[in-house]
Amino acid sequence: MKLHTQEWGTGERVALLVHGIMSDHRTWRRVGPALAERGYRVIAVDQRGHGQSPRGTGATPRERYPLEAYAEDLVETLPAGADLAVGHSLGGISLLRAVERLRPARAVYVDPAWQFAEASGVDPALFVEFRDATREQIRTLNPRWESADLDVELATLAAWDPDSALAMSGQESGLPAAPAVPSLVVLADRSFLVGAPDAELLRERGFEVRTVPGAGHTVHRDDHPGFMTALEGWI
Repeated sequence: MKLHTQEWGTGERVALLVHGIMSDHRTWRRVGPALAERGYRVIAVDQRGHGQSPRGTGATPRERYPLEAYAEDLVETLPAGADLAVGHSLGGISLLRAVERLRPARAVYVDPAWQFAEASGVDPALFVEFRDATREQIRTLNPRWESADLDVELATLAAWDPDSALAMSGQESGLPAAPAVPSLVVLADRSFLVGAPDAELLRERGFEVRTVPGAGHTVHRDDHPGFMTALEGWI
C-alpha cells in the first residue's frame, strides 16, 4: 500500500525515516528538521496501521500486519537510492527487509526490534493496554521526554491500530547475517532488544554499533543531541 508521508527540507540529498510500533512520522519531530538543516530532503512514513496510513486488510491481525507487508509498503512508497535510511524499533525490521530493494547509500537501525519474539518480558498485549495511557503515565515512563513529545505520544496512540501489536506475537525476525549496505546500529543504553553479546556479534558481521549513554528505547526522543552525535560520520 501507499503510505502517508511527511517531508522536511528541499536538499539534494534524501533521507528516509521509519518509525516504531505505536508511533508515526511525528516521532521524528526534531530529527527531521535537524537533517533538513544538514541539506537533506527528509521523507518520513506512517507505517500501515499507524498515523494517517491505511489499515491492513484480512481476517486476522497476522493477515493484516505480516512483517513482510511493512517492507513491501516501504518499497511501494519510498524512492530507491536515498542517501540515508533510518528505522527505529519495528521500523528497523521493516527497513532491514526492504533495504536490498531500496538500496540507500547508508542505513541506520535505532534499537531495532530484530529479536522482538525472543526479548524476555515483552508481551504484545501490553502495547494494546498502553493505548489508553494517560499523559502522566507516559511522563513517568519517559522522564527525559520534552512536553511536546508527550503530546505527540497521546496523538499517535489515538491514531494507531492496536492489532498491529497483536500481530507481532510469534513473527520471527532475528539478527541479520550481514549488512546489505553500510550500516550503523544505534542502541539504547542497556538495550533489552540487542544485548551486549548480540552487539558484539553484529560488529563481527560488519555492522558499526554505537550506544547512547542513558537513553532508553526511543533514543532519538530521550536524548536528541546524543542521538545526533551518534550519527556523526553517517549523515
